Amino acid sequence: MSPDDSTAQPLRSDAERNRGRIIAAARTVFGSDGLGASMASVARETGVGIATLFRHFPAKEDLVAAVFADRMDAYADAVDAALGDSDPWRGFTGYIEAACAMQAADYGFADVLTTTFPTAKALEKRRNEAYQAMLWLIDRAKTAGRLREDFDPADLVLMHMAVAGVVNATGEAAPDAWRRVAAYFIQSFEAPARGSLPASPEHDALYRAMLRANSTGDTAPEPSKGS
Repeated sequence: MSPDDSTAQPLRSDAERNRGRIIAAARTVFGSDGLGASMASVARETGVGIATLFRHFPAKEDLVAAVFADRMDAYADAVDAALGDSDPWRGFTGYIEAACAMQAADYGFADVLTTTFPTAKALEKRRNEAYQAMLWLIDRAKTAGRLREDFDPADLVLMHMAVAGVVNATGEAAPDAWRRVAAYFIQSFEAPARGSLPASPEHDALYRAMLRANSTGDTAPEPSKGS
């Protein structure tokens, strides 16, 4: 090993440690304050300067992707587990309860499920895989005659938006309030339908709404003059 190699290794190790500390701090900050928390607050929680944070994560989306990759995996696994249930309706409702519980347990993930991150390719790929499996889950429940025929996949996005709002509004004051909201949704989804519904939002319109939710305004600081 050359002298240059011996000095480079500790630097790489330090960088990896800093990256791990930033991700751990961001889990805490996003988990308690949601994705509206600023990058500056993550830097303070980590104990590093904002420039150091942006060297590791040039955009907030990069940090969100690193923090919530495992949560998105768990979300996708919940859909797969629901498909493995021999009872299509029990699988469908079990998925809803599991997904809403994930939102309630982590304010940041409550926001992730209602926000899209176009540059976070791996995160969005996993979300899309879960979505495709969810379409099958919906079809099974409809075929079994338990899910109302006019149910649209967009209804799940609306449900997640509603639950995210309840979770963020009630906080620790009423931490289980989301359960009642989820139960209301489940009962409204069940066949036979008790009445007609207004038209579902266009999927493109919901996508634009999820993009709007990603407008954080956090950008890397301008380099100082002479640097």
